[in-house]
Amino acid sequence: MSSTNPNITVAPMPDKPNGPVPGTPAYYRMARRKAVRMGLAPSSGEEAAKMLEERGFDVSRDRVTMLDTTSALQNPMPGGANAAGPGGGATTGEKPAEAPSEFISEEERMADIKKIQRAIARRRKARFMLIALRLFFFVALPTFLTGNYFFTVATPMYQVESQMVIQKPDSGGSSGLGGLLGGGGLSNLEDSVIVQGYLSSREAMLRLNRENGFIAHFQQDFIDDIQRMPADTSYEDAYKKYKKYVSIGYDPTEGVIRMSVIAITPEKATEFSRALIRFAEERVDQLAAPVRNDQLTVAKSNYDAAEQAVLDAASHVLDLQQSRGVFSADAEITGQMTILNSMESQLEQRRLNLAEINNNPEPNRAQVNAIVQEIEGLTNSIAERRAAMLSSTDANASLARVSGELRIAQSNLEMRQLLLQQSLSALESARLEVNRQTRYLSLAVAPIPPDVPTLPKALENTALAFALFFGLYIFLSLTVSILREQIGS
Repeated sequence: MSSTNPNITVAPMPDKPNGPVPGTPAYYRMARRKAVRMGLAPSSGEEAAKMLEERGFDVSRDRVTMLDTTSALQNPMPGGANAAGPGGGATTGEKPAEAPSEFISEEERMADIKKIQRAIARRRKARFMLIALRLFFFVALPTFLTGNYFFTVATPMYQVESQMVIQKPDSGGSSGLGGLLGGGGLSNLEDSVIVQGYLSSREAMLRLNRENGFIAHFQQDFIDDIQRMPADTSYEDAYKKYKKYVSIGYDPTEGVIRMSVIAITPEKATEFSRALIRFAEERVDQLAAPVRNDQLTVAKSNYDAAEQAVLDAASHVLDLQQSRGVFSADAEITGQMTILNSMESQLEQRRLNLAEINNNPEPNRAQVNAIVQEIEGLTNSIAERRAAMLSSTDANASLARVSGELRIAQSNLEMRQLLLQQSLSALESARLEVNRQTRYLSLAVAPIPPDVPTLPKALENTALAFALFFGLYIFLSLTVSILREQIGS
């Protein structure tokens, strides 16, 4: 539809293939919405469509602009639209209004433009003031309260830093991969992680409270309400404060355990640090203590048993020597055999002498009888000595039996002595292994009390609070804008 009124500027809209058809309820609803936007007050959709058509406005295609709104407010009833019927006559008996002039002056047009600009400026100023008010309440005021707390209210605290490392004795003979790991932090990784976990546990907190009054230190009246522990605080709440004020970290590349302790006074912070270091030393000593004790105890027990066995074997040899009256079976056998050899030599000589005498034509009977008696005597003596060496009686044991018993006892003694030497070697090896398994906690950086408060870091914390509140405000604003756009679309 072409415009018949030069005071109205129509902004064409792109064609919509599915626009409302004139005369339908959707068409009348759209006409009424656009009429309300232009500042008109129609009583129905048909009346709104008629008002817009009289102003040369296409309900389906044209878009309402600010100039349309201003023109509609200045000329609410152009051409007597509400009073005249189709024939131009009055339908209510009233005198029709005069039609406005077809042209407006330059002064009026500039005044309308300035009025629109002032309206836009007022809306921009209102939006700016609204944004400023939101920033004040959601960003500036919380940041100010946070900074006021850190700068004026928060109780100053002191932070003590310390470093420690777990070491073990140098084995001296390690080489290859073991030698490479022995000098670094990887060799004591497990022990360091265990110590770190212990110092960060409730057990360490309870012991620190029992021996050094950790909870009572943070319940003093001069501490601000946020950092002070209540008088009826539970151990769980105290443990949360402990994790906040005691920080334990482990660097596996360097093998160093770093500890940071925060307290109200520098002296108390140093006391807490030294107490925790002492707890760590005791725990390090207990790590390998069961294994060390078991190895050393078993080796010492084996050595003691072997030593007692040697003493028993030596006592048995001594008892045999005393009861049998033989110091050395070998020496006794050697002596007896020497005597037998001598007697057999004499016996052989006497037999030779007897044979020589008997070779005479007339042997001397007296000499023959004497030699025969000597031969019989030597034969009996040799037989008795051999019997004494081989046969045992109720009163005396044979030399062979005594020699066997002594030989067995001495062999047992020698075996026990060999086992004693092996037990001694095992005991020394166990002692060396115990020394290798020993762990030492060495201080790399000792805790030194600071002379000025180190916490709170007011400026850094205030800047962090500002960034946090501002980011939260931006996030909420974007969320609300997206939801409003989705609902209004």
